[in-house]
This record gives sequence, C-alpha cells and structure tokens, in this order.
Amino acid sequence: MINTEKKKYGLTQHRKQQLMYLLFDLLAAVLVWVSFLIFRWVIYDERIFSVDTVLVPVFSFYRALLLYPIGCLIVYWLSGYYLRPFRHSLAQEFLLTFFSSLLITIVAFFLIVIDDPVENYQCYYVSFFVLWALQFSIPYLVRLSVSLTVRRLIKKGKYRFNVGVIGNKKSAAELSKVLTDKNVAVVISEDELDKFPQLQRDYELSEVVVAAHGSDEHLYSIISKVYPYHVEIYFPARVYDMLTGAARIQTLQGAPLVCITEHKMSDTGLSIKRACDIVVAAVSLLLLSPLFLLIAILIRCSSKGEVIYRQERIGLHGRPFEILKFRTMIADAEPNNPQLTRTDDPRVTRVGRWLRKYRIDELPQFWNVLRGDMSLVGPRPERQYYINQIVQQAPYYCLLYKIRPGLTSWGPIKVGYTDTIDKMIQRLNYDIVYMENMSLRLDIKILLYTIAVLVDGKGQ
Repeated sequence: MINTEKKKYGLTQHRKQQLMYLLFDLLAAVLVWVSFLIFRWVIYDERIFSVDTVLVPVFSFYRALLLYPIGCLIVYWLSGYYLRPFRHSLAQEFLLTFFSSLLITIVAFFLIVIDDPVENYQCYYVSFFVLWALQFSIPYLVRLSVSLTVRRLIKKGKYRFNVGVIGNKKSAAELSKVLTDKNVAVVISEDELDKFPQLQRDYELSEVVVAAHGSDEHLYSIISKVYPYHVEIYFPARVYDMLTGAARIQTLQGAPLVCITEHKMSDTGLSIKRACDIVVAAVSLLLLSPLFLLIAILIRCSSKGEVIYRQERIGLHGRPFEILKFRTMIADAEPNNPQLTRTDDPRVTRVGRWLRKYRIDELPQFWNVLRGDMSLVGPRPERQYYINQIVQQAPYYCLLYKIRPGLTSWGPIKVGYTDTIDKMIQRLNYDIVYMENMSLRLDIKILLYTIAVLVDGKGQ
C-alpha cells in the first residue's frame, strides 16, 4: 500500500538527529570533565572533606571546563560522526567513540593535566587512564542509548524515511514491499519531474529511487534534474552492479540498491577534508592579502572594469554559485554567448595574461572555499551553457555533483585550460577517476603537482 499522506520526516529529521547527538555529546563532555575533577580532588588532593578549599583546584579546571567540551565536539566533528547520523552502525559507533576518546585524552593530558604539580609521576599514568576510561565510557553509553532508542522507534514505525519513486505505480508497489524501513510517500512519473521541487518540499523526501527504464543517457538526465535538491538517489541493482560490488543491501529484508550519491571517501575523510579547506583558505586569504592589493592596483591601472570577476558556475548537488576571479579580460568580453578562451586571445589583458600563466587569477576562490562553495581539490566547476553541450556526448557529467568543485584536480593538471568541448570531456574523465579514488593522500599529491605547474608557469 503506497502512502501518499504528507509527513514531516526527511531532511528535517536528519538535522534534528544531528543536533540531538551534538547536544548529548556536549553534556557528556561536561560530565566527563567534572567526574575527572572530582577524581583528582578526592584521590590526590584529598579536598573532599575540606569545605573551604574544595572549590579551589590545583590548576585551571574551570577554564578547561569551557574549552574541554568544545575540543571534544571538534574531534567528534572531524571523526565524521555527525555527517550521517542515521547511517553509522553500532560497530562504527563503538570504533569512532573509542579512537576519538583516545585522541581527546592524549591532547587534554599534554595541554592540561601534565601541568598539575604532583610529586609522584605515577599519578600521571593513573590520571591518563582514568581520563581515557571516563572519556570513552560516558559518551559511548550516552550515544548508545540514543542510537538504540532511534532504532527502536524506526522498528516501531515512529521514524520513517520518506522515499519518492520515479517510475510507474507498479514499480513503486514492488519497491514498497522490500523497503521495510522506509515510507514510499509519492510516486513521480517522468512527466512530473518539473514538479519535483514542490513534491520534495511537500513530502520532505530524503531519498529517491529511480525505477524508470531507458538508456543510460535517459537515466542520467533524470539524475541531473533531481540532484540539486540534496536527496540520496538510488537505482535498483542490475546483475552487473551485483557482480562488481556496487550494489548495497540497506537492510536484511531490503532490496539491493545502487546509490549514485554515495561518497567513496569515508565520513572521517570528508570531515577532515572540509576542515583542511577551512584552515588553508582562511590562512591563505590572510597571508595573501598584500598580494591581492597589489594585483587589484595593477588590474585597475591597466584596463577599465571591476577588479573581481564574478561568474555563475554549477557546484555541489548541481546548484549554482558565484565563482570569484581576478579579471583577466577586457570589460564586456562576452557580449552575447559565452566564449572559450583561445591561444593569444585578444580579449585577455597584458596583466591578465601574466595572471593566467601562473593561475594567480584563481586565488580569490579561496573565499569560495571558505564559504563552502568549493574545496581545495575537486573537479573544476563549469557554466551551465557548456554543461549542456558536454552532456550531449558525456551524459554522466552529473555524477560530479556529489562532491564540491575545487581549485584544482587531476583534470586541470593533465589537460590544462580547456578551450574546446573535447578537452572539457577529457578533463571530466580525469575528474571521474579522481572522484572514484578520493582520499586525503591523493589530495595532497594533486596539490603538490599543482604547485609544480604554478612554478613552471604552465597555467595556460
């Protein structure tokens, strides 16, 4: 039976679960530090019976009482625990909490506890293991109780995830029998895809299963229309997908599905990658500000027009954003349709040619990275005008929408500036390879190659 009643689940539920874990982790961190404080007072200071001094710690416990929980939340965020709160298993929860608690304990011990003036160094060893035991057991028991409660509510049908099925009613009815932990909320025919934004809001769809039939080009066109609305996209698995391991069984009773939007990088890797983006972008903007001022003066003195050139590109989830560059062309260089840059293009200014050679014109995009529009490493974003031409030959372009575009990637390194659609497709293929092999190690390797390209002046 297909339920078409509107319900308040989906993305809102996802956000509430994230906030719930964050709040309980915060409370658990405070409880850990207070418990450790009491342990130190009772065992080593013997202050518990001295009312006049019980509130005077040996070192700055109260400042740590503020900083310690914040530090815990930062480590938890870097571990990827909050990224997909409904996706980690109980085993993953145990491992993430175990290693996070070990890291927190080591950092806290060397920043705070080691300053405690005690005569017996054995106290340090005992303190370390007591803090680790508290830091692991309290948050883990709290998390476990929350997770088991959520699983019980899911089993009782109190929590259900709204799924939209793109196809016909027959295919939707078949899927509803096997998607036991999900609610098939609405069936969307291919003719109704233009209404998807409204349907996604009305039913708060968190996932979409594409059960439509047709060529790969046809299916990719459906993906392109759904991607911008930040939903998980699945296909019923084909035999090839099962043989190659692409299919994933969501529950024991579930249907094998292929998730188009699933990342190859772990949640921990994705969180650390984003943290590196924020830190590097912020530091770069600060350190390069004098250079930015000098470039701005050169651009302003050499030609008329704005210093910063803004252009709409398509990024994460297929959503448009405004990319920033130092202007390298004359004003109004594209009076009609977009035009690709050619060798010795007369529209490029003298200063602009030098900026392009060393790719200095891309430096303002550190602001895009800081905002979350882009990453340091990822596929170069394109304009919709050229995407429309690319998909005619490479309909799988929409697969890039699952990751943030970047300042650099394999594509720009191998292909350089793309002045033809064929080069854009060639760059796309390199970016697909990068996406399928994403890792922090690969990102570092690509950044080192990029630096070599910049030093050699091979930007164009």
